[in-house]
Amino acid sequence: MKERKLNYRFHNPNPTAATADYLLKIFMEANQEKVQHAIQAAADTADGSGEKDNEGRTA
Repeated sequence: MKERKLNYRFHNPNPTAATADYLLKIFMEANQEKVQHAIQAAADTADGSGEKDNEGRTA
């Protein structure tokens, strides 16, 4: 039996900015733990606790 290729089409009547905001909210909710860690890491860096490179060493 020949395998069918699925083809999805979406009609989006919303403005681009509203769609982007909605998708951002969905992705943030789905990745809430990762988002919290990223926010905490950014806040720690902004606090002047010493900038570090990707391996965690002081720059």
